[in-house]
Amino acid sequence: MLSGQMLKEGIVSASKRLGSRKDEVDALNVFPVPDGDTGTNMSMTVAAAAREILSLDDGCDFDTAAEQIASSMLRAARGNSGVILSLIFRGFAKSVKGLHRIGGKELANALAQGSDAAYKAVMKPTEGTILTVIREAAQEAQARAHDSASAAEVWHAALDRARKSLAHTPAILPVLRQAGVVDAGGQGLVYIMEGLTQGFQCADSGEVEDNFDEILMLNHAAALNDIDFAYDYCTELLVERTTDAVRDDAEYLRCTLAGLGDSVVVVEDEALIKVHVHSNQPGDVLNLAQEYGQFIDMKVENMRRQESGFRNLYAGPAEIPLNSDASPLTPDKAFGLVAVANGDGIIDMYKEIGVDAVVSGGQSMNPSTEDILQAVNQVPAEHVFILPNNKNIIMAAEQAAELSPRAVSVVPTLTVVEGVSAALEFDPDEDAEYNQAQMRLAAERVQTGLVTYAARESNANGLDIREGAVIGLENGELTITENNPVTAAYRIAQSLVDQHDGSIITVYTGENISQAQSDELADKLRLLYDGDVDVAMINGGQPMYYFIIAVE
Repeated sequence: MLSGQMLKEGIVSASKRLGSRKDEVDALNVFPVPDGDTGTNMSMTVAAAAREILSLDDGCDFDTAAEQIASSMLRAARGNSGVILSLIFRGFAKSVKGLHRIGGKELANALAQGSDAAYKAVMKPTEGTILTVIREAAQEAQARAHDSASAAEVWHAALDRARKSLAHTPAILPVLRQAGVVDAGGQGLVYIMEGLTQGFQCADSGEVEDNFDEILMLNHAAALNDIDFAYDYCTELLVERTTDAVRDDAEYLRCTLAGLGDSVVVVEDEALIKVHVHSNQPGDVLNLAQEYGQFIDMKVENMRRQESGFRNLYAGPAEIPLNSDASPLTPDKAFGLVAVANGDGIIDMYKEIGVDAVVSGGQSMNPSTEDILQAVNQVPAEHVFILPNNKNIIMAAEQAAELSPRAVSVVPTLTVVEGVSAALEFDPDEDAEYNQAQMRLAAERVQTGLVTYAARESNANGLDIREGAVIGLENGELTITENNPVTAAYRIAQSLVDQHDGSIITVYTGENISQAQSDELADKLRLLYDGDVDVAMINGGQPMYYFIIAVE
């Protein structure tokens, strides 16, 4: 039988195992673009669960541990892989509800329900991915779960099948076979299952992911950067609901906290309430939150004192904080917009065209569900539209929409230029349904070109690509390799204009592109089209991509 303590040890071990191999999983990218982040996203998702589960007693029930893991992952989920992982554990937790310990049959059913939950959340499930790995592992578990089968027997059978399923993913997906890799999400899941095995066997699981404190520090640093603090203290709480609690209505908690400060986030499920608020009266926050149950985690920090320290410790890419000055709850308008983007110039442009809050992130920097939820809750509007601007952020945005007390719609934009077009199409005088439809159409009209560098040597779409070479993508498809980013951008822009009869080219220059290179590209394009096509150059300042090109 598996106990709650075994699951606790297992998730900590899983975090350590995946954490030490996340770079390896990141490298399992089908295309050689420098945005492989599956391992990082899954690692940060499971690390949050490992950290929070340590607050549970060693004698906790199995269902209590499972619910804590699922709840933590739900809020911390990053990227599609992290969201799918959180859904697997959410289904798993629902299956074991009410169970103090579980045996082989219960374990098999939990894996099956986890698989079902993940499949149901994906509109068009793709086989040969993490979905296939968990489904086949669950099927094997159910096949082995006869009356006398122990939990250990069932688990080892599931793990063995997961490994075989992972090895078979290139035979299912041609893109994996061509790249010579297995599915990254499936590999991450296998590492997590291997880590769980150590806990289930009561093996020494070690500490939580080695760089977990570093991860927390970087995230906190990003949130503090450039903020003009209206309040001195950041208070974060994890409250366990109790039967004798004075209050149960989390909406009252949100409203009252809004009167004490700003940057209010209240995330709840059946068992827990997660609270975040900036205020000058942390004692009042604690007194109020205590009416909902007992504290199982609590932190009060002086933001003014921390600001300089964190900036000295972390000097990474420029990050833009969430819009902490916006009214955290009371709507003063019908609609608001939240976008995900990076690059100072791109973020400034989003603000200029009316976006209320920008979540810092994008390729290789996927924000969590809670990051997006916080931004949504800081926009003083009755209905908020989210522009994720990346296919790997859409699922996290949809999770945030489900958690928010506001009416929220996700416009599934795939790039920052699609997001710009969608935001410009927004009409505050129309209703939500009309705006959703029009913004989607506007995003679909934009053709996107990307110029970056190859993160590794590979062969893709018949192109032999050396590591470090300049590569160009058209609407997500790798089409050219070059030695010079200006030449690559020129070829990509010309191809998109010719294929789609474009009349406007907008080029966003990256942080590593000089003014001379920007001018060279603009001159070449204007000479080519001689006034027939408008050419606009914007200093986007985005990392990783030399140029982002929009053709309309």
